Amino acid sequence: MRAYQITSHETRPEVLDLPMPEPGPGEIRVKVGACGLNFADLLMQKGTYQETPALPFIGGMEVAGVVDALGPDTDGPAVGTRVAVFGGQGGLAEYGCFDASRAVPLPDDMPFEDAAAFLIAYGTSHVALDYRARLQPGETLLVLGAAGGVGLTAVEIGKLMGANVIACARGADKLEVAKKAGADHLIDATNEDIRSVVKSLGGADVVYDPVGGEQWKAAFRACNPEARLLPIGFASGEVPQVPTNHLLVKNLTVMGLYWGGYIAFKPQVVVDSLTTLFQWYGEGRIKPHVSNTLPLEQTNEAMDLLRKRKSTGKVVVTMGL
Repeated sequence: MRAYQITSHETRPEVLDLPMPEPGPGEIRVKVGACGLNFADLLMQKGTYQETPALPFIGGMEVAGVVDALGPDTDGPAVGTRVAVFGGQGGLAEYGCFDASRAVPLPDDMPFEDAAAFLIAYGTSHVALDYRARLQPGETLLVLGAAGGVGLTAVEIGKLMGANVIACARGADKLEVAKKAGADHLIDATNEDIRSVVKSLGGADVVYDPVGGEQWKAAFRACNPEARLLPIGFASGEVPQVPTNHLLVKNLTVMGLYWGGYIAFKPQVVVDSLTTLFQWYGEGRIKPHVSNTLPLEQTNEAMDLLRKRKSTGKVVVTMGL
């Protein structure tokens, strides 16, 4: 089979011919139709992600495809079932073996490209805003990186939950994407002062931040008393430090969110969230925004779209299924 394998943290990965994998106990083998890319994939290539596998490994955290084989002592999903899987690795290949407990059956009318763009982005935003921050109707939600993979879903879900959504992104094109997702107010991070604009709009009650760096600092200073701040990631490359004296004075709460962690220690949170999200998808209330779809052989080009911030929403790699 063909697969995108990382053999070194210093050299560019390649698509290679590798042996067909065989599923172990409790595993399923999936014939992959599509794999969604995430910023974490870039960090894994550099060896800086918190859960980087040992070398060599196949990249790709989330996939959609068809169950092709069952390992020993594996009850299902049955061969032929269409599934999405958050595997953490192994998705950028024609076939992959994954823990059967991580497979989610797909609606028959859900394309693999949508399913591969769904789990991490929507799951992260929904658990962050609903389970962690308890976002309430009428509150003001500030979303940084609002045209990116997770940021755009935060805009969409925040609006569905009844929030007043402020979207912050770089450039008119990206802001237009956020506007179409439901943003009420737009901030161009290239030339507008985030703090002053947010304060002029009444301040933020919840901050959703996959960016970090200077944008975090500006958003932090634009918070209302009792605001909740959600650090989701650090696409800027700078992990901000929190002035705890300001937390005290304004009664602020900072709550981290690593969606994948819940699968390990509190999986029911993820199950309940995905149940809601798939229902919303079936009702037409949410729809993944995939800006770029490329074949497996062009995975490096797909990664460059993320690295150079040339995409909006999700980038998906397809395997021709």
